[in-house]
Amino acid sequence: MMRWVCSVLVLCLLGAAGEAAGKTPGELQIGDSLRDATLQGLNGSARKLSDFRGKPLIINMWASWCGPCRAEMASLERLAWLDSAGHFTVIGISTDDYPEQAMTLLRKSNATISQFIDSKLQMEHMLGATRLPLTVLVDADGRVLDKVYGAQAWDGPESLQLIGKLFRIRLGAPPP
Repeated sequence: MMRWVCSVLVLCLLGAAGEAAGKTPGELQIGDSLRDATLQGLNGSARKLSDFRGKPLIINMWASWCGPCRAEMASLERLAWLDSAGHFTVIGISTDDYPEQAMTLLRKSNATISQFIDSKLQMEHMLGATRLPLTVLVDADGRVLDKVYGAQAWDGPESLQLIGKLFRIRLGAPPP
C-alpha cells in the first residue's frame, strides 16, 4: 500500500513539474497584459505591439513549415474580412528562422493581414508558443483573454462565438 501511495505522489510531482516546464521563460498567462515589443514587418513596416491597443487583437503565431498553420491561414484571412471584423485586428507572427521562407508562403497565400517575423523569439517566449499554431486573443487594453493551440476554422461558428464572447461583440456569419 505504501509503495502505491509513493508511486502516486511521484507521478503527481512529475506531472506538476512537467506542466511548469511547459511554460517558456517570461510567458504571459491569461489575464496578464502584453509587454511592449517591436514587431519586424514581413508584408509591411515594423510596428510596436502597443500600436494595436484600443481595439481587441487576435495574434496568430505560425511557421511556414507547420502544416496546421498553413491550413488555418485562409480562415484567418476570411475572419479579417468579415463586415464585423472592424471591431478587432488580426495579425500574424512567423516563428520561421529565415524570413524568406515566411515571405514565400505569404506570397503563395496572398496574405493581406499584417504579418511579422519573430526572429529573436521575443513573442514566442512572451506568448508561450511551444506548439504551433498558437492564437492569442487580447482585449483592447492589451490583456490576454485566451490562448488557443492548434489549427481552427477561425471564420467558423464555434470560433466566431468564442471571439464574440471574449470581445463582447456580435459577429455575423461569413458569406457562403
